[in-house]
Amino acid sequence: MAANVETMFYVREKPWHGLGVEVQEAPTSNDALIYAGLDWRVLQKSVFDEDGARIGGYKVNVRDSDSAALGIVSDRYKVVQNEDAFRFTDDLLGEGVTYETAGSLQGGRKVWMLAKLPQRYIAAGDEIAPYLAVMNSHDGSSGIKVAMTPIRAVCHNILNLALRTAKRVWATKHTENVMSRVHEARETLMLAETYMGELEHSIDRLSQIPLSDRKVMEFMQEFFPVTEDMTDAQKKNNLRLLEDLKRRYWDAPDLAHVGKNGYRFVNAVSDFATHADPIRRTKNYSENLFLRTVEGNPMIDKAYKMVLAAA
Repeated sequence: MAANVETMFYVREKPWHGLGVEVQEAPTSNDALIYAGLDWRVLQKSVFDEDGARIGGYKVNVRDSDSAALGIVSDRYKVVQNEDAFRFTDDLLGEGVTYETAGSLQGGRKVWMLAKLPQRYIAAGDEIAPYLAVMNSHDGSSGIKVAMTPIRAVCHNILNLALRTAKRVWATKHTENVMSRVHEARETLMLAETYMGELEHSIDRLSQIPLSDRKVMEFMQEFFPVTEDMTDAQKKNNLRLLEDLKRRYWDAPDLAHVGKNGYRFVNAVSDFATHADPIRRTKNYSENLFLRTVEGNPMIDKAYKMVLAAA
């Protein structure tokens, strides 16, 4: 488990980010809070300078379980406790919601939960499972964020494409009464079906855009160019990454039934973006990848735009 990842859990099948402790059943929010190691509260204390004088206008968020300082925030900051974030999600999704994975990152400064929605969608012959990711921070770096995260069931590829016609993210600041805004978030969630419907339409459209092997190579080389002005090390790294991406397009068993088209290319890029080994793996690589992918991975969006431009 990565050095900056604290206790977290996943249900039965290891998730694409590869983090967590396995449990056998999708738990309720109360169970999930404990399994994920999130059964602690945030206290706010005064901030003092090195001479012991109180600094006005600021508080320090402190975890009650170990007195760890999570971040310095303004007096306007309103704490959203972990239990409230789960309750927010319960209220948002209604009775019966189950949590597939949840946990804390960066020493408790960021927490998340991933709730599995009951609907199933079929696009281009693939099952797409809709999830709802809820992210919160205790260090003042971000507010509450709720995002639709569609995952291709057969291989855990993330397909959260940035569709122009459908919104998939809702957010609010910690300076507002978050719990009072459940109704607004619910209105956004009601658009989830719209997003998934548009996603199905987009995937079907991608599957109808044929791509020659030459065009695919052009796309891949745009991601990983090899030019004369590069150092030998840069060329070597890009060639390695290019070969990896090529294997994910031409040789992936889960894409054997998919024609040489835009959907296959976007899937290969998604697989690469969420599963490939980086050139340098930092100690918090996995958790940063998780956050970036849930919020929207620019590499996947670029691949999507490439294919549409080629249509």
